[in-house]
Amino acid sequence: MTLEVNGARGEVALKVGGVDLVIAATMAGLAAVSTRLECKSLADLFVRLSGVEVAATHAAIELLTVKGDKVEAAAKLKLKDFKACADAFALALAHHFKDDEGNGDAAPAAG
Repeated sequence: MTLEVNGARGEVALKVGGVDLVIAATMAGLAAVSTRLECKSLADLFVRLSGVEVAATHAAIELLTVKGDKVEAAAKLKLKDFKACADAFALALAHHFKDDEGNGDAAPAAG
């Protein structure tokens, strides 16, 4: 069973140990992962997630999952899953760095 993914919200599909998940790099989730891992900067957090450090991967599965059984996925996590995790984490984080064109139809600010 594949879970529905809303890419506009930055959601990314991820399969861990045969378990379908949907993750999203929400600010609350990133703050929780950063706090748990005692990251000193966004760059530190990014390196730890994209480098698939074991503790970072486990924390991200728990704290960034928005759909799916994160407990089962964490229990079934294997080293062979780490490449998919790194790719999904990078894609979810990249959502925050996309250009935001804003509302082009909005009236210009009064000057």
